[in-house]
Order: sequence, then structure tokens, then C-alpha cells
Amino acid sequence: MENMEEVTPLPKSTSVERAPLNQLAKRPRVGEIIIEAALFIAAGISIITTIAIVIILMEEALRFFADDRVSLVSFLTETIWQPEANHFGILPLLNATLMITAISLLVAVPLGLASAIYLSEYASPRVRGILKPALEMLAGVPTVVYGYFALTFVTAILRAVLGKDLVQIYNIASAGLVVGVLITPLIASLSEDALHAVPNSLREASYGVGATKFETATKVILPAALSGVAAAMVLAVSRAFGETMIVAIAAGAGPKLTWNPFVSAEPMTGYMVRISGGDLSYQSLDYKSIYAIGLVVFVVTLILNIISQRVVARFREVYE
Repeated sequence: MENMEEVTPLPKSTSVERAPLNQLAKRPRVGEIIIEAALFIAAGISIITTIAIVIILMEEALRFFADDRVSLVSFLTETIWQPEANHFGILPLLNATLMITAISLLVAVPLGLASAIYLSEYASPRVRGILKPALEMLAGVPTVVYGYFALTFVTAILRAVLGKDLVQIYNIASAGLVVGVLITPLIASLSEDALHAVPNSLREASYGVGATKFETATKVILPAALSGVAAAMVLAVSRAFGETMIVAIAAGAGPKLTWNPFVSAEPMTGYMVRISGGDLSYQSLDYKSIYAIGLVVFVVTLILNIISQRVVARFREVYE
């Protein structure tokens, strides 16, 4: 057996060096402590800021309603807003705001949802990587630019198609259409994230039983992601309801109660911009009214956010 290679024998026993117990104890990590403290401070600042906003709005709104010329009942039910004549009915302002919000949803919901389905189910990763950032860039355009776009471009098209006698220069329709363009990326991006997060096993199971890609997207993936899609739409409603510069530029001034979308009517945020930028005294009743209107906008937005959370929780329980 001279040709056999020599085999090095394994050691009979191996010993593992054990670390001292004091080295296994939890050691403080300075970096994580700093990050945790910074996140806590950021959250605290957000909460304090929100509370401060509510306090200021409540305080100034109470001063407005404490005036003998104003009553809460007339504020909520009267159909005329003329502060110079002691008429403080918010319904004309609220009506214009709701009309603009409704028109914007008619534009943004189909466009945003269709874009989300395409990006999630049809687009290749390369196309998705190009189109999604390009779509989200629309949300970064200053709203004042959107406002003048509505006034000079969208209104011109409406007047050319429907007639100058029907469509006024300042009108609700053009403002609503452009607000719809503004919130489309919000619906598309959040809905696409919700659709993309659906497990691939559902898609494969749907394809396995012979469903087409469109049937899979609309009857399997969309219902499974309905909680995220619904939340995106409710958040878009809140964004449209509180939009300021577009409606201040394109919708016109002068509160009026109308159901015609092609005439001018001032929404709540547009009125706040006009009054706050005017020459009114800070102690005047007209100026104090913007805090009452701001409180209404805040309450409506808060209600929409609560509805969004309830919708998300309900549909999540259904499809989990």
C-alpha cells in the first residue's frame, strides 16, 4: 500500500470558544437610539402641529360665531353669502366645492384606475419603470400652473366646442377637469401599489382555470386589492376638496348657488384666498369668516380620512 495517499486524521475533539456572558448581553447602539429619537420627535411635531391648527381654527371660528350678526343655523342653512349684507350662508361656497370635487372624480377615477391596471398587469418592468415616474411627475407640478392651464387652455377648448354663450371665462367645469388631472397620479400610484402587492399565486390560479388577463385583472386582482384602491380614491377626494390655487384662478369669484358647471362660482378655498389676500382688517367679520370656512374644510377632510380608514379595514377583513 505504498501508493496510497496519506490521509490526515481528524482531530479527536474540537473545542468551541465560548464568549463571555458579558459580551452576549445587549449592547446599546448609539445610531439606532438617535434614529429612534429623531422619528419620535418628528411624530411629536406632526401631532403638535395638528393640534395647534385645530386650536387656532376653533378659537377664531368661535369669535366669528360670537358676533351678533352671525348664527350657526344660518351659517349652515342659508343660501346667500354676502358678508357686506350680513348674510353668511355657506351653502353656495360648499356647493361649488362639491361640484368641482365631483367633476374631478369623473376624470380621475377612470383614468387613474385604468393606468394602475395597465402598469400592474400589462406593462413590462421596463415600461413600468418609465411610465410610473412620469405619471407621478404630474403631482409635482405647482398648482398655480394648473390653474392658468385651466384658464387659458381648458376653458378655451370648452368655449370653442360648446360655445361662448354657454361657457363663461371663469367656470366650474374647467376647474374640476384640471383638478381631476391633478389627482389622477394620486389614484394611479396608490392603486398600482395595491394591485402590484397582490400575490402572484392568485394570478397563476386564475390563468390556470383559463381566465384571460383582463378577466384576471378585473375579477381577481382588483377585488383582492380593493382596500388599497378604495383608500386611494377617498384620499383623492380629500385632495380635490381642499385644492386651492386651481379653483381660485379658474372657477371665478363671487359666491352663488348654481347647478350649472359652465358658470363662475366661488368655492370655499377660493374665497379664503381672495379674502386673505385683500385689504380687509384682521378684526373685520369678513376676515374672521375664513377661519369658520377653514374649520368646515378641516372637518370634512377629517371625516373623509376616517371613512378611508373604515373602508380599508372592512375590505381588508373581507379579502384576507
